Amino acid sequence: MTSPSPQESAPATAGQTGSAQHDEAARQGELTEQAERTGVVVVGAGPAGLTVANLLRAAGVDCVLLEAESREFIERRPRAGFIEEWAVRALERHGLGHRLLARAQRQGECEFRVDGERHVFPYGELSGQSHFVYPQQLLVTDLIAAYADGGGSGRGGRGGEGEGEGGGAPGGDVRFRVRDVALHGPESAHPAVSYTDPETGQRHRIACDFIAGCDGAHGVTRTVAAAHGSARTARHDYGIGWLALLAEAPPSSEHVVFGINARGFAAHMARSPEVTRYYLECPPGDSPDNWPRERVWSELRARLSASGARPLTEGRLIEKRVLDLHNYVVEPMAYGRLYLAGESAHLVAPIAAKGMNLALYDALLLADALVAHYERGDGSGLASYSAACLRRVWQYQEFSQWLSEVLHGASSGDSFRAGRASARLRRVLGSRKAGAAFAELYMGMNCDH
Repeated sequence: MTSPSPQESAPATAGQTGSAQHDEAARQGELTEQAERTGVVVVGAGPAGLTVANLLRAAGVDCVLLEAESREFIERRPRAGFIEEWAVRALERHGLGHRLLARAQRQGECEFRVDGERHVFPYGELSGQSHFVYPQQLLVTDLIAAYADGGGSGRGGRGGEGEGEGGGAPGGDVRFRVRDVALHGPESAHPAVSYTDPETGQRHRIACDFIAGCDGAHGVTRTVAAAHGSARTARHDYGIGWLALLAEAPPSSEHVVFGINARGFAAHMARSPEVTRYYLECPPGDSPDNWPRERVWSELRARLSASGARPLTEGRLIEKRVLDLHNYVVEPMAYGRLYLAGESAHLVAPIAAKGMNLALYDALLLADALVAHYERGDGSGLASYSAACLRRVWQYQEFSQWLSEVLHGASSGDSFRAGRASARLRRVLGSRKAGAAFAELYMGMNCDH
């Protein structure tokens, strides 16, 4: 597809950005770069990058998808598991949700356990929508198959290096295990991305029109955008740690359980019929080694106990890591022809299960804007992309922090915070209007103000 000129002007306040060492080596002939060209280079094959790549391929827009890890690794990496209904319906409209809809469990209730009592909250009834329980690695597997193996409903752009066997249209161009990714001139009219081939050690340079930065919190695209003079990164640290656990054990409840306890917060979340996610509040910076199996299950039983609750089903702990809870937002989410999506642009602590949903929202907006540019020469979506995303980002950040106060007030050691948190929860549970407002925010409805 022919690329019209972008409608927005690119900032010209910085020089070429990228790997200075590789640039200098290339100039001196120490590295031989293979040059090629495409429309969009997507950096990162998480939910955001894969969604962008699939929608571009469906529209016939040439793109190359770069990923630092192997396909096998990202298809097995455990991550978030709750997808809001609006996101599921959006994937369905684009032909990317059929496996999710066939396999995911729907949930419309959560439960707060406080002072030995159970309080079931019917957010699905109040909002008219549900969560879909579908671990991120399953969604990533689906999206890779749709893009790399020629699945999905796309008309197909330029074929490439997709792995695996696929039918229908040729697979999209995806390159796994790339090394030393560097951006060149993202603020210019002629950006490029370079990387090292893991097999040959050869440098490759891809000239492009746009770069979609979807490589997460530690990726190169966030580093480049955040270093730009007009960008700012807003950060909030909760001063709280969560011990994140995956147990090979069937869920002990049909829904999410939040345990609010002076000993510390705890949570139970189903991931599959055989696997359950648990969280335990712990000091930030704590070591998983401080939590042997016996201590883990003892604390979970104590913090999640309630009258009439089923006993916890114990099992082997297959993941145990400490998360120091914090949020950040990079503003703006665009720098020249580099557009950030997902955790490259923002991180939301897992308190309200918002991270993957925000990544999908960014990706849908960015893909629509890029397709409008290529199909109609319409740059308005790219020009407004950052502002449009950030409205929802800040709504989700505010809700996550509000819910954190509810969940952690009792264990804060501050009687005022504990009393305030208790009042918030009583209002949500006791007032249908307050409950409906909470349910809408929990489900990501009406969050674009």
